[in-house]
Order: sequence, then structure tokens, then C-alpha cells
Amino acid sequence: MNKVYGSKRRKRELKLPTKRLFIILIVLVVIFVALLGQIARLQFIEGEYLKQKKYSQTIQSTVISAKRGTIFDSNGKALAISANVNTVTVNPEYLKYNVKSKKDDSVVNAMKEKLAKEFSDIFELNYDEVLAKLNSEKNTETIASKVEDDKVDELRKWMTANKITSGINIDDDTKRYYPYNNLASNLIGVCGTDNQGLDGVELQYDSVLKGTNGKITTSTSVSDEAIPDSDEKYVAPQNGSDVYLTIDSNVQSIAEKYLKQAVEENKCSRGGNVIIENPTTGEILAMATYPDFNLNSPYEPNQTMIDNGYNNLSDTEKNKQILAMWRNRAVLDTYEPGSTFKIIPASAALEENITETDVSGEFYCNGAQQVANVKIRCAHSSGHGYQSLRQAIENSCNPAFIQLGQKIGVSTFYKYIRNYGFLDKTGIDLPSEGTSTFWSEENVGAVELATMSFGQRFTITPMQLVKAASAIANDGVMVTPHVAKKIINNDTGDTQNTETNVESQVISKETSTQMKDMMKDVVEKGGGTYAKVEGYTIGGKTGTSEADPNHPENGYVASFLAIAPVENTKLVVLLTLYGPQGESHFGGKIAAPVVSQILTEVLPYLNIPSNDSETTVTNNKVTIPNLTNKTVAEAESIIKGLGLNYETSASGEEIVTDQMPKNGSTVVKDGVVVLYTGNNDTRVSQTVPDLKNVSYDVAKNMLKAKKLNISSTGTGIVVSQEPAAGTAVDE
Repeated sequence: MNKVYGSKRRKRELKLPTKRLFIILIVLVVIFVALLGQIARLQFIEGEYLKQKKYSQTIQSTVISAKRGTIFDSNGKALAISANVNTVTVNPEYLKYNVKSKKDDSVVNAMKEKLAKEFSDIFELNYDEVLAKLNSEKNTETIASKVEDDKVDELRKWMTANKITSGINIDDDTKRYYPYNNLASNLIGVCGTDNQGLDGVELQYDSVLKGTNGKITTSTSVSDEAIPDSDEKYVAPQNGSDVYLTIDSNVQSIAEKYLKQAVEENKCSRGGNVIIENPTTGEILAMATYPDFNLNSPYEPNQTMIDNGYNNLSDTEKNKQILAMWRNRAVLDTYEPGSTFKIIPASAALEENITETDVSGEFYCNGAQQVANVKIRCAHSSGHGYQSLRQAIENSCNPAFIQLGQKIGVSTFYKYIRNYGFLDKTGIDLPSEGTSTFWSEENVGAVELATMSFGQRFTITPMQLVKAASAIANDGVMVTPHVAKKIINNDTGDTQNTETNVESQVISKETSTQMKDMMKDVVEKGGGTYAKVEGYTIGGKTGTSEADPNHPENGYVASFLAIAPVENTKLVVLLTLYGPQGESHFGGKIAAPVVSQILTEVLPYLNIPSNDSETTVTNNKVTIPNLTNKTVAEAESIIKGLGLNYETSASGEEIVTDQMPKNGSTVVKDGVVVLYTGNNDTRVSQTVPDLKNVSYDVAKNMLKAKKLNISSTGTGIVVSQEPAAGTAVDE
């Protein structure tokens, strides 16, 4: 029994391993099939997805910045350019591969501290802030943007010397430069660090200036080295188009020079602005605001802001003031125009045949006008007596214009407010344009109509007034003002020109002629006599608006509106001074002379012929020739032949290297030219005296005593001067 039992047991034991092996085999087959299925799924079903995921983890995408288009003035002078610079970034995770003991935190940290020190020294950065970026958990941190090549070259040399190869990226970038710093700053506007336009022309034409960035995508190893890959892609950047402005940088410079001088001399608490427009085309030749700012450092306050306590403000208030500094107030901000607005009701009355220019005694002024329960006084307290429309506009008589407004009536008055575009934006190609504030027509009563008639208790932008005045100067035809002359695509060469956009015929040519003739008399015989320009017929209108009762702190606004020449008008100029606190606040006294200074230089520069029979330069004036590179003896002979005197301590055979006055300057005969040579360069400085309110002869003697030459325009008492009193100049 035992044997039999033992035999059966052995058989069972022999069968069991075979069964186990079979089960194991089946399990292995199942696992193998499962693995094949998984491989098939990964390869054929999720293969593309996983490939893309792999690339998303190892791909390096390098942006190739498009070069922002250049902004030129009307003569092709570059006002805003983009130069090639660099941006330095780091991949913090990869920095550890620069050391052999990458798992030793102390070694890695020491390397990062050394790198942070170098970054902070080269790029003038805060060490602690840089070190924090190197220890960041972010994939990428920017160390320095818009870096010049010399600094990047210094970094590369240091990296080579210290065997730093991983985690630091140096990419091409572009930076915006403004060669002329403050010139037309509020018009050109600001460009951000990402080459995005933030204000002005930079913002208005951002879509055409910025272009489209390109990129290179490449697979990289953890050591930041490129892996050869057929999937590398290159997308070329499309550079931005160039924008040519209607602005003439020379006219702009002249306007800015005299605007700055006027604001400072008259202590204008809220600055000023000036616009010069070609009325037939709508082209803006100059548009300036003062105080201005440096386009190359737009986040730094100007001196006026610092003087007014900018450094003591909170960060929020500082930011508000920087944004306010950027504002192009000639287009964005509104003001009460005062008597410059009187050309609007005057032209409306002529066009509607309500009156004529020379109806004797049509208006009467005894120094005040009673309207309802309000007495409105004239600036001339004793009154102007009986006047025609021409005389009323020459005298800028408020009572006369109140009476004119009553003749016109509310409905017709508002018809011309609409027709001149005062209820709409001008359409100028600049961002965030402001617009007027008028009473609703149905709410205008006798007092409101009266104050509107002489330009107060409503607000408009300077640009709105210039557009309306340009229509009057342009035979009654209104055109849209613009600052872009043409746009050129750098890739295709295609040119898009800005054509003159004629909007409407606001008044007839006959009314236009009558208005210009009366404006001429304002300058010839009325309150605008300080705006005269020798050799040219100038038309104009003075403006002095009183402080708004709701904002008395704003003070007066003094302005002068000019057309030049009166016949075949080529220029409309509006100068506005806000809050003057000097000796006078009247537009005819402080704004008109500045417009005269501007036009005296601009009209000849633009080769606009004189409308007058008189020559623009009197016989006793001499233009200084270029005397450099001549011997002293040769220069002396030329100077004597011009009726001038000379001073020099050099000998006759020495070569003239410089002269004072400069080539092209104009002085009166008997003036003095100082000659300098390489051995004779000692210069004597003199301070320009204050010549205002003295006669020409006295001014000449004052300057002669200081060995300074004189050149003048006009006759009688000095009303303005350049350079300003206190300026240091060479003898």
C-alpha cells in the first residue's frame, strides 16, 4: 500500500511543474501582447502628441525682433530710429551644469553668486535682485534688456574665461533712439521697452511701425546645446514701415525755441503750446508743448516737475505726473479761447448777410453791456464808442460782439459752431484727441449767448481752433489736419501718401477774403501790432481769456492766432500761454511778439515770398560770410569790404578756425566780427542785458558796451529779444 501510494504521489509531483510552466508561459504571452499593444498605441495613436510634448520640453524658441520703422520729418531727417541691441536672459535650472559638482549645493551657489556679481557690475544692476533671479524656479528670467554690444562683448569674454556655457541666453533685440532728444517729444510720443508705441505718433502708427517678429525654434540638450534636428524652423521677421511726418524739424525747432522763451519769461504756470499748419493741405509743420521731455528718458521728470516737488510725491502721484508730462496738450486738452474765437461769429454774420465789414456806427460800446441781470464789462473800461465790425474786431470789443451775437441768434450761431467742426474731433491722426464742451443748444440763454460771442465759458482744443481758422484762411474750404505725410514699406517699397482730405465749404471765398482783410487790420492798426513781420502782411487775432470761475487757480490764457501772408495764405499759427504771471497777461502784449519772432524766421526759411513792396532786409543789414580756412589777412579784407569791423590778436598769415558771429548771421553795418585761430582761441563771455521796453538806439548802445552785435526787425520800442536776458554768449 505504501509503495502504491508513493508511486501515485510521485506522478502528481511530476505533473505539477509542467502545469506551472504552462501558466507562467500564458502570463508571459499576455504581458508580451500587452506590451506590443502599448507600443502600438504610443507609436501610432499617441506618437505625434508625445513628439510634440517632447519638443515642448526641449525646444528653444528664439525671438528675432522685427526692426521698428523709422520716423522721419518732411525733409527725410530721422527723428526716431531703432538700433540693434541685445537682451540677456537666464534659465536658472540649467546654470548648475556650469560646474562639475552639480549636486553640491554649495558649489552651485558659489557659482551663482559669482555670476550675479558679474551681471550687476556689467549692467549696473542690484546684486541681490540679480541673485534672486538666478535662484528663481521660473524657466526664464530677464537679466538686462536693450543692452549695447560693448557690454555684451564684455559678458561674453567673462563667460569664456570662466567656462560658463549653460543657462545664459544673449538674443538680438532692438532699441528706440531719438537723435534730437526733446524735439517734438509730445508729438512723437513714447515707445515702451517692448517696442510697443505708448503715445503720440508712436502709438497712432504702431501697427505699421512695429512690424512682425520672427523666430528660430531648435531642440536643445540640458547643457543648452543645439541638437541637430530636421524640425528646426526659421521664420523671418518683417520689419516695420517708415513713417514720414509733415513736421519740418527746422520749423519745429524755431517754434520750440520761442515757445520755451515765452513760457519762461512770462512765468506761465501751466506752460504753453504752438501749432503751425498749412491751411490748404492740412499739413502740420510744427506742433510743440512746453514743458516737454527727453524722449530717450521718458520716465524721468523734467526740470519743471522737479522744481514743483516731484521727488516728494507718492509713487502713484509720480506716475500720474509722468503721464501728464507726455500729453500733447495742443490736441488733447481744452481751454477757453477768448477773443481769438471772435473770427467765428464775425464770419458767420458776414456769410449770413447779417452785417458788413464797414457799416459805420453799427455797434456801440460805453465800457459795459447789460445782458439780462448781468453787466459784462469791456477790457477798455471807458468804452470804444460807435464802431463798425472791422473796428470792433480791431479793438476786440466784447460789448460789440455781444451785440453781434444777438443779431446772429442761437440757432444760426450753433449752425456755424457745427459747420466749423467744434462739436466734433478734428480727425487729426493722433491718439486720444480731446473735444469741446459747449452748452446744449436748447439751454443757451441771453447770458450764455453773450459770453460765447466773445469766446468764453466754453472750451475747445487749440487744434480745433486752428482747423477752423485754416478754413477761413483757405477761401472757406475746410480740410482735415494731419501729421503723417507718407508711409513706406521697407520690404516691398510700396508708398502710401496722405492726400488732402477736403471736408466742406464752410464760408464763401468772398467772406474768407473779407475776414482776412479785417485780420490784417488787427495787426496793422489794432491790438495785434506786435505781431508784425517786416516785409510780410500778417493777419491775426489776439486772445485773453479770464480765469474760469470754477478753476480760478488756472489763471488767464493769453494767445495769438495768425495767418501769413494774408494774400495766398500759407501758414496758420496759434500760440497759447497758460497762466502767465509776469508783467502782463494780455495776448496782444505777450503772445503776439512771439508769433512775430516765429514767423520772422519761418517765412524766409520756407521761401514764402513777401506780400509787401518793402524788402525783408533793410540796406543797413549785412549777412556774415564763412571766413574759416582763410588767412586772417584775407578775412580782414572781406570784413572791411562789407562795412564791418573786426577783432583778432592773430597775425595776418594764420588760418581762421572759427568766427563770431557765425556764418549766415545778420548784423547791422559797423558790427564787429571776432576771428579765432588755433593760436588765438581765448573767448570772452558776456551776459545779454534785458532790452525790453527800451528804444532801438538805447538797445544798440547797451549791446555795444558789451561788445555784442545787434540785428532787429521792426521799429520803435523793443518788445522781445533773442537770446533772452541773462544768456551767456561770446563777445
